[in-house]
Amino acid sequence: MQERIRCAALIFDMDGTLVDSSRAVERGWEWWVARHGLSLSAVLAFSHGRPSIETMKHFLPEVDCSRDNAEMAALEEADTSEVVAVPGASDSVVAAQDGAWAVVTSANRRLAEIRLSVAGLPAPPVLVCAEDIERGKPDPEGFLKAAKRMNVAPSDCLVFEDTAAGVAAAVSAGMRAVGLLTTVPRAHLGCDLVIEDFRQVHVRHNGDGFEIVLMACER
Repeated sequence: MQERIRCAALIFDMDGTLVDSSRAVERGWEWWVARHGLSLSAVLAFSHGRPSIETMKHFLPEVDCSRDNAEMAALEEADTSEVVAVPGASDSVVAAQDGAWAVVTSANRRLAEIRLSVAGLPAPPVLVCAEDIERGKPDPEGFLKAAKRMNVAPSDCLVFEDTAAGVAAAVSAGMRAVGLLTTVPRAHLGCDLVIEDFRQVHVRHNGDGFEIVLMACER
């Protein structure tokens, strides 16, 4: 099913959307759950799309997790051996450079810059990270900040996301979302437009915005 979308700006999530960092993410949480005797599957299921500190607080609400969060950030920043671009992401981001685009991620800024670089992707002109927000996805704060920094109305932004929390944040921001089947099953994404990866996306800038052609997965 082919879908054509016109928009003024593109916003990408990072982990699971532009960058396949799944093994590095899992290793970080393996370290943390081993420290506290928690269920890895439960933590991973909750953590998708959310800042690490919010996941830690969810499972250990009575514990000050700031030190754990800093230690895990350091581990993840050093763990780059299996970090690669999601198929087709490089072509889409290169095409996006002709117009307004941003990355909104739950990762900290240093980790985001490292993973984008290791994956061979250019640094975005607008990068909204964990340090820039008070409320992580599914709250729309990050996406709204990106739109404001690009001087684009939220309704003129198209978001690419791989988690239910990210899709919910985009929709709450008044943006249209495209889900990628790189992290969770389609039924868990909560959006109508779904693609396998960026090999099903064609991005073209036409002077005053983007025309996106999606080979979306059938319902």
